[in-house]
Amino acid sequence: MADDTDIAELDLPPGSIPEHVAIIMDGNGRWAEARGQPRRAGHQAGVKSVRGVIEESIRHGVRVLTLFAFSSENWRRPREEVSSLMNLFVEALRREVDELHQNNVKLRFIGALEQLSDGLRKKIAAAEARTAGNSGLSLQVAVAYGGRWDITRAAQQLAEKVASGEMRPDEVTEDALASRLQLAGIPDPDLLIRTGGEQRISNFLLWNLAYAELWFTDVLWPDFGKAEFDRALADFAGKQRRYGHTGDQVEAAKC
Repeated sequence: MADDTDIAELDLPPGSIPEHVAIIMDGNGRWAEARGQPRRAGHQAGVKSVRGVIEESIRHGVRVLTLFAFSSENWRRPREEVSSLMNLFVEALRREVDELHQNNVKLRFIGALEQLSDGLRKKIAAAEARTAGNSGLSLQVAVAYGGRWDITRAAQQLAEKVASGEMRPDEVTEDALASRLQLAGIPDPDLLIRTGGEQRISNFLLWNLAYAELWFTDVLWPDFGKAEFDRALADFAGKQRRYGHTGDQVEAAKC
């Protein structure tokens, strides 16, 4: 388990904090199984890590946080686990929305929300409405989300406009497609964190992660705390982000 006291207080130079952090929260089930507990216990323990990451994001001045809570592929899991996760979403919304609102967090859900139950969709809509006027951390929670679905959906919308004559084919640009993605109007992630030891992006924000720095840790999500988050931010601060330029060009632009 990560020890939150094993790293000095993070002191990074101005401008080195990522504007947008995305996280694949992996390892809840394995955390529970290692303790002889049902997988639901791991998901419940993971909620504490979500709270901690939100608090740390606010403290460090991260403007946007996107959490991968439930993928489109997760529907294939055992029915009992899926049902448990849906119930956990309901419980978490009931418990956490007031505190998010008090902390000026703007909450938004992305994904194929029409696949969720009517009751859960109503609670999501109420939570989004409650925090819509907040101007602090922008928190996106991806539920029933897949990157391929996101891009396909945007492409279908553009195809319909071309077919109807509202758009010309040469007007189908990167910007036009990006404006129809789930994160339209939000800056792309600067940093992707994945817990649990796997080193892949698992169909998450495929378009938006094009230039993100990727940071992987073996720590399971329920054990992910301040120390690990600070390590990820410190690693990001040491990166030179070139976007196709040479290192010399990047350094010259700073002068």
